[in-house]
Amino acid sequence: MRSLTPLRPRWLVISALGVVMILTWGSSYYLMTVLAAPVAQSTGWGLNAITGALSAGLLTAALVSPRVGRLIARFGGRPVLAAGVLALALGLVILALAQTLWAFWLGWLVLGAGMAATLYDPAFATLGRLYGAEARSAITALTLWGGFASTVCWPLSALMLEHWGWRGVALAYAGLHLCLTLPLVWLALPREAEAPPPAPDQITPSQPVSRTEARQLVMMGGLLVLNGLVVVNISIWLFTLLQAQGISLAQAVALGALIGPAQVGARLIEMAGRGRHHPIWTMIASTGSIASGLVLLAAGLNLPALALILYGAGNGLFSIARGALPLALFGPVRFPVLMGQLARPALMAQAIAPLAGAFMISTLGEGMSLYVLAALGLANIALTWAMWRSTRNPLRI
Repeated sequence: MRSLTPLRPRWLVISALGVVMILTWGSSYYLMTVLAAPVAQSTGWGLNAITGALSAGLLTAALVSPRVGRLIARFGGRPVLAAGVLALALGLVILALAQTLWAFWLGWLVLGAGMAATLYDPAFATLGRLYGAEARSAITALTLWGGFASTVCWPLSALMLEHWGWRGVALAYAGLHLCLTLPLVWLALPREAEAPPPAPDQITPSQPVSRTEARQLVMMGGLLVLNGLVVVNISIWLFTLLQAQGISLAQAVALGALIGPAQVGARLIEMAGRGRHHPIWTMIASTGSIASGLVLLAAGLNLPALALILYGAGNGLFSIARGALPLALFGPVRFPVLMGQLARPALMAQAIAPLAGAFMISTLGEGMSLYVLAALGLANIALTWAMWRSTRNPLRI
């Protein structure tokens, strides 16, 4: 694939994608945090069936993601992201009009296709195709924007819910996508030429990985799966787990609020490094910090604030490393395709995590469940160490 020079200033592309990330995450992945209970109350549908629709959407995203990566590699991110925004808008309209549970699920299946083409993985792939090996700093900057998705959209969703009901929230987000998100994608992102046929000696987006690269790809997929299981369960069950340790709900909410600033702070520190270190070190710092926080929390050492700051910082770094590390290991040409492939196991893990967490807590209890999550965090340290060893010159990176 020939080098493509963006026709838009770099800051404009990243800022536009940043706003897109806030609204796409907030109107899909984070939407049910605010709307699940109101939907159940107004329709009489079971809460498990309602939250199961989100899992079905994530499974749909997992199935679609590899195809999305191949499309970005061939045509660039602009048309793919635009199609994803339209799918999100359509899915939200279906939700708003749904009078039966099956129609509600249909809306989430459409939303799943939209998520596959609009969240971090396709955005990272887009930046990789635009900026090649120099995309790492853009990926880091984009995660700063994305870190504000819940901060912006949870209060916004709650405000709209109070005035318009849950159906009005869905319609409002659909309108925002059509009137704001879609124009941002279409106007701010440069139009890219279709990738020409490669020269005989040139690396292609679909070129098979080597045996070493295949091992690294499997390990990267394992990191994403384990992290997805941990992050989703902490997001859903954190207050329950803290209250089981004798912490009041008000204190648990205050402690949970530490995670967001810790994520942003860690990303700012990474940005200050200006990419002078190999991203494997970002992954090492990420998995080490997440595991340390989970172990502290599980051990019950009366240090929940420190535990959640460590966890939040590690999770903030993981969002960067999940894009920057594959870019460094596999190169920019194959990056969009491989990001699409890596998204599948990650999204599948996130889809099953809520059900797995509920089963784990009901059978093992809150205390043992924290030990299981800590063990998953420690397993990710082991995977990161194995990936570090698999690099060509591990002592120099």
